[in-house]
Amino acid sequence: MMIRLATTATCVALFSLPVQADQADALLDALGVEQIIDVMRTEGLDYGDDLAGEMFPGGASQSWRDAVDRIYDTDRMEMTVRSEFSAALGDADVTPMLEFFGTREGMRLVELEVSARTAMIEDEIEEMARATYRDLSGSDDDRLALIEDYVQSNDLIEANVVGAMNASMQFYGGLVDGGALELSQDEILRDVWEQEEETRTDTREWVHGFLLMAYGPLEDSTLKTYTALSETPAGEAMNRALFAGFDRMYGDISYALGRAAARQMQTQDL
Repeated sequence: MMIRLATTATCVALFSLPVQADQADALLDALGVEQIIDVMRTEGLDYGDDLAGEMFPGGASQSWRDAVDRIYDTDRMEMTVRSEFSAALGDADVTPMLEFFGTREGMRLVELEVSARTAMIEDEIEEMARATYRDLSGSDDDRLALIEDYVQSNDLIEANVVGAMNASMQFYGGLVDGGALELSQDEILRDVWEQEEETRTDTREWVHGFLLMAYGPLEDSTLKTYTALSETPAGEAMNRALFAGFDRMYGDISYALGRAAARQMQTQDL
């Protein structure tokens, strides 16, 4: 998954964090977890319609939309992310990241990420972003080089591919547990791995397209500073914890979607 953030923190809050749990919550607040989860819910509702079109002869029924609406419960999504983020962060000191996101440059950066993520809900905007990356790919464009440095520093492609594959496995698990499929774990794993190359290609295009759009207005110096921070112990700890939190959230959602899809398929068969 990407770190797609906004900020609601103030500079004052950054220097009064006596307990590690307070740091974890303060950092998620600074990153605008509520706002980004709202965006993810909108994406999820759209995805639910797409999924229904692929799986059900009649497309998305009202009962299916109601089920998807319940699954993408923002309170539960946020609770999962916060819990897993805090556990994964452990006793790491992320004060440097809190300080950065309290600066004007840091706030601008995460505001741009949320704006781009929101815009890319529209298929046309997403395709434009992907096309921008395709046009620049393989060139010596200076901004693309900076974006690539950031992507590599945070291992964004591999982390997103692993997260996507784990979510796929959870979806299959939901279908199996719901009685819609009869597959062993080995069969599920084999099917998911067969999609690995396609998943990697799609992820690379989306990630670079998104970052080129989001960071387009940033000064080079800000992007270089953020990339350097990402390589510090604090930056690495924050990114690991973010992936842990959102991967768990997406895994839970994917399993629930699989179970709901199984019920829908069985209902249509009656």
